[in-house]
Amino acid sequence: MPETASPPSPLPYTDTKPVGAADFYTAVNATFRFIEKEFGNEGLKRYWTELGRGYYAPVTQRWREGGLPAVAAHWKAFFAAEPEAEVVVTEHANEVVLEVWRCPAIRYLREHGREILPCFCQHCSFVSSAMGEGAGVETRIRGGNGSCEQRFAKTGHFDQPQRLEDIATAS
Repeated sequence: MPETASPPSPLPYTDTKPVGAADFYTAVNATFRFIEKEFGNEGLKRYWTELGRGYYAPVTQRWREGGLPAVAAHWKAFFAAEPEAEVVVTEHANEVVLEVWRCPAIRYLREHGREILPCFCQHCSFVSSAMGEGAGVETRIRGGNGSCEQRFAKTGHFDQPQRLEDIATAS
């Protein structure tokens, strides 16, 4: 019998582990802290934006081609690979909603006594917004510091722009 190829992953990378390594969150937090110290908050925001545009370009292409179902598929696969994440991804007619009940990064950093960069949760907004730019997808985030709601929709769906004040300071 000929082997059938498995469908491509909605994630932009290949990983042979079923779940990621949680100690990565420490490196991410330290990287964000270093960039903010060296280049200021605006430099950190530029870094997050370029991460979304560059590294996640394959995701942007899939979102452009697959629309909101591709957005949902990405986040389902993403959080399935994140250790101890508690996230529900729901597809609606006009948007995809992520209910992050337990953020794996914030949980890990707290449990290991790490000082969390206060603006840590803002990275989700900047990275996701940059990912969506080329796909006609926008995002809005409320909450943070361990749990939040992230909403994705076609550009023009939301009445108001993202307010950083709606994203909680991490601690």
